[in-house]
Amino acid sequence: MATHEGNGHSVLQRVPPLLTDLYQFTMAYAYWRARRHNEPAVFELFFRDNPFGGGFSLFAGLSDCLLFLQNFTFSDSDVEYLRSVLPADTDAAFFTYLKELDCSAVCVSAVPEGSVVFARVPLLEVSGPLAVVQLLETSLLCLVNYASLVCSNAARFRLAAGPRRRLMEMGLRRAQGPDGGLTASRYTYIGGFDLTSNALAGRLFGIPVAGTMAHSYVTSFSSLEEVWPQTLAPCGGDGQIDFICLVKGWLSRVCQLLGSKPNLIREGELAAFLSYAIAYPQNFLPVIDSYSVSCGLLCFCAVALGLDELQYRPLGVRLDSGDLCRQSLEVRRVFKECSKQFSVPQFESLLIVGTNSISEQSLSELNKKDNEIDVVGVGTHLVTCTRQPSLGCVYKLIEVRGRPRMKFSEDLEKSTLPGRKSVYRLLDTDAHPLMDLVCLSEEPAPKAGVPLNCFPLGLDKTVQSITPAHVASLRLDVFSRGQITFPLNSASESRERAQISLQTLHPHHKRLQEPHNYTVALSERLHSLVSDITKGNGKGSNFLLSN
Repeated sequence: MATHEGNGHSVLQRVPPLLTDLYQFTMAYAYWRARRHNEPAVFELFFRDNPFGGGFSLFAGLSDCLLFLQNFTFSDSDVEYLRSVLPADTDAAFFTYLKELDCSAVCVSAVPEGSVVFARVPLLEVSGPLAVVQLLETSLLCLVNYASLVCSNAARFRLAAGPRRRLMEMGLRRAQGPDGGLTASRYTYIGGFDLTSNALAGRLFGIPVAGTMAHSYVTSFSSLEEVWPQTLAPCGGDGQIDFICLVKGWLSRVCQLLGSKPNLIREGELAAFLSYAIAYPQNFLPVIDSYSVSCGLLCFCAVALGLDELQYRPLGVRLDSGDLCRQSLEVRRVFKECSKQFSVPQFESLLIVGTNSISEQSLSELNKKDNEIDVVGVGTHLVTCTRQPSLGCVYKLIEVRGRPRMKFSEDLEKSTLPGRKSVYRLLDTDAHPLMDLVCLSEEPAPKAGVPLNCFPLGLDKTVQSITPAHVASLRLDVFSRGQITFPLNSASESRERAQISLQTLHPHHKRLQEPHNYTVALSERLHSLVSDITKGNGKGSNFLLSN
């Protein structure tokens, strides 16, 4: 299991404070020159639209954010580099200021990692000195954007697969670089995948790892003479058995049972399976379509029956091309025939793993057809999020010196909500979320059983009355004065939270196609503040005419 200290070192290496946009430093210098760098300021992080055309997202990346903040400091070499790229007339005292900078005056409240979240709801609120919290923007966005996107993508794959089928993430070779691959392994596990092929992710994050073999292993063999050793000891027994001879005998019996011609067997494929089974008699699960599924299946059955005779338990097979549903039905039929004919009941429950450029759509379609696939391996479409490349999180200023700030835009979707806020989830009598209510932080919390008026986002001035059966506060204080104040969750703990959070969500919000829109609403006071600021902005200013 990964340690939080190990994670902290990992985050410091992957996301040093210099991993940000240059304009963060130019703004910080301008604040410093204007003597505004220590003004108290508040930013919030949110996204504008639920990803993949869906009805929800999962929030991820919080642990990395907190470790980043805890380790935030510029090294001497960082500052010297900045000195070389900022204008030559930059005041030297600014670089002394940077060397002393840390997050000891920063506070953060956040939604817990793994929680179901919705568009426009503030996920993080970051407060502290203006220049410092400005410098954090790009790094925090980098840590949250992809983590939440790929975690949400994994949750959709899990919904498409259903609860029974196991899911294996195997996208490292398709990921956008090493960090993308490692991040994908961690957050797809949190989103609902069961296994990863990524050995480093297993070590760092405690994710169960699994793997079979590649086609290259099978095609590297051409003759039984390449099998070495050629013997295998019975499980828990003494002595060595000529395994090649044993398997040849089983191959004749399997071919007779199935009416197959032994001369169709590729000697190299049989040699590969024999060699692998001798090396891993307790974990035998080969890919059987390097040449043809029918021939690969014959070889597998012969080797697996040989292992069974020696009291080992073969695991199953992997299918990696063609019509996976049809092939899985044929494979299961053969397993059952062998089970009945040779009195090996465990053959009926051998695993069938399916991998072949699986997408959310193909996984949904697979569920509509008869098939016998137990485990699905997913790579490219999962880790690269092919349907949507970015979640589009933003980090916006909402308060300076205790005064609310609001960004205006001709595109209303890009306008922001001013002021520090609290966020509440209003639940119905069955504990399903009804609405997320965004209030000003100084407002009293809504109460269960007490009706309230609110303004759903996207409905302009429409007021709605609602009486929640239960009320839950969404955000917690997680970082204060340089210290993490909320226990960092392991990947398995965040995964459990994600699954529980998804279970509470009403099925019509979890539909993969045309989900019902979930309501996010403003309190009356916040709506009134937005209206007042908007009206004030429309009036303009006459400061240029003043003396």
